[in-house]
Amino acid sequence: MITDGTRATLLHRAAVNNAAWCDAVCRAHGLTPGYDGERLWFSTRRTPPMYPDAVTLEPAVPAGSVVRDADTASPGCSVKDSFADLDLAGDGFEVLFEAQWIHRPAGAPLPEAEGEAAGLEWSEVSGAEELAAWEAAFDGGESVEGDGLFRPALLDEGVVFLAGRAAGRIVAGAVASTGGDVVGVSNLFGAAWAGVLGAVSARWPELDVVGYEHGEDLEAAVRGGFAPIGPLRVWLFAQ
Repeated sequence: MITDGTRATLLHRAAVNNAAWCDAVCRAHGLTPGYDGERLWFSTRRTPPMYPDAVTLEPAVPAGSVVRDADTASPGCSVKDSFADLDLAGDGFEVLFEAQWIHRPAGAPLPEAEGEAAGLEWSEVSGAEELAAWEAAFDGGESVEGDGLFRPALLDEGVVFLAGRAAGRIVAGAVASTGGDVVGVSNLFGAAWAGVLGAVSARWPELDVVGYEHGEDLEAAVRGGFAPIGPLRVWLFAQ
């Protein structure tokens, strides 16, 4: 059973880990985000699609501090409210979705792969060409336009793109990134928790695994051995 103190520590680590991943994505796109002490990660320029403009790193961060430098003039400005304790409605934001942070302790038994996922071969993506193929699979088989969302510079930042292959073709995958003394798993596709967790455990056997999910994806994560540890919200600027 997770105590309140342990839960608070895990939530902080999950938020810090997620901010580090967002930071890496932004820097790969040529942005220069930063931190407001230990309470907030933020970017003053619009971030890439699906990535927030600010991430709270501890509870009770004043709403004014979170949105003060946000680029609300550009469409898509968003805030990751890591502890679900902000009210940004008065600042022109509305809740885009709610989710649960999830945690899986290091050394926990690995789940068994089911169905087609049981026969996949797993490896780490290497090089720009493989990364483009991974992103195309992540996008449902659509070819990547331009430089894509996930830039090759991420491969030099310690970020690992895991690929599950069937007959040599990428059909499942996830991103694994360290930070906050944990491994964060995101961008999972192909119903592949068993293979992803096996690869993560082999590379970082001493680190807990965190992430966030909601709906059916949360149910799948729980079946894979994760436990929900606390809520988060994502706010989208609506004006």
